[in-house]
Amino acid sequence: MRKTLTALLLAAALPTLAIAGPGMGDGYGHGAHHMKGDATHMMRGLDLDREQHRKIRDAQREQMKEHRAIVQRYLDKLPAADKAAMEKELQANRDKQQKAIRDTLTAEQQKRFDELSKEREQRRAERTEFEAWKAEREQKAQ
Repeated sequence: MRKTLTALLLAAALPTLAIAGPGMGDGYGHGAHHMKGDATHMMRGLDLDREQHRKIRDAQREQMKEHRAIVQRYLDKLPAADKAAMEKELQANRDKQQKAIRDTLTAEQQKRFDELSKEREQRRAERTEFEAWKAEREQKAQ
């Protein structure tokens, strides 16, 4: 039961984490997860050794990093109103997903889910604060 709940929470958090991570708000978290799943499925059939698996994983990470950078470049060109509308729509989508998950859980699971969600939000806020501090420090250093 715990493994199922953990897997469910991780699956629910992936789109949120993708949006909260580097390239924040690029809206490509779900698609990236889907592409990763396809690559993982394909790699299982190749009987890779550890070194090959590591190299492919590193290449995938680099590709996703570049993908986020490209998407972010285009998002940076959007007017503020469009960015705000996109963020609002993404948040509504996350809220809808959270509600669907909560509706499937028992009362005890909902309580734990809420606790985990609160912890995730706190970590996200701390990360945002850290990134702001880091950017400020880098500006002072220049």
